[in-house]
Amino acid sequence: MTRSYHSPRRAQDAADTRRDILRAATDLFSANGYARVTVAEIAKRAGVAPQTVYSSAGSKSEILHEVVSESIARSDAASATEAIRRTEDVAAAITVLARGTRMGNESEQQVVEVLFAAIPAHENGAALWEHSTESYRRALRDTAEHLRDKGLLKIDVEKAADVLWFCFGFGAWRTLVKECGWSWDEAEAWLARQAIAMLTK
Repeated sequence: MTRSYHSPRRAQDAADTRRDILRAATDLFSANGYARVTVAEIAKRAGVAPQTVYSSAGSKSEILHEVVSESIARSDAASATEAIRRTEDVAAAITVLARGTRMGNESEQQVVEVLFAAIPAHENGAALWEHSTESYRRALRDTAEHLRDKGLLKIDVEKAADVLWFCFGFGAWRTLVKECGWSWDEAEAWLARQAIAMLTK
């Protein structure tokens, strides 16, 4: 009977290689567009063989999926949701939500741009978009439910969640900051005002 051998050094090396591959892929997707990047190019940028890319991180599609998944994890929507649950009025809840979504979009703007560019060219763009937005939209719905439970909503939860997605989804931040040249501070303050007005009028 043989015993399995676990090498912490080997596991760390594998994790470092995978991290380098994902970082290289993100940079290449951002610079050149998902459709134009090859696994060979990712391997070259990461300093590994193409086969190592496949064995460590998967196909190009799987790599993009993992890049998005890690970005979602870093956004830490749970912390913002917990802070929102401690608020007692619409303005306070939306102010917290505006800051939380702003920080997530600002810190992950490279991945957001990769996502927008990849959707039309991805093998299953609809599934990728759903994966990318599911937890985000759930956090917005949690905010709407909190406001309903406090007796502060004048519209139903579904419409309120849609209003929050309209005001704080990827597209809102991207339009104001990237396309219109607003600062993140300006966008945060303006979007918060619009959301408060929409939910209280």
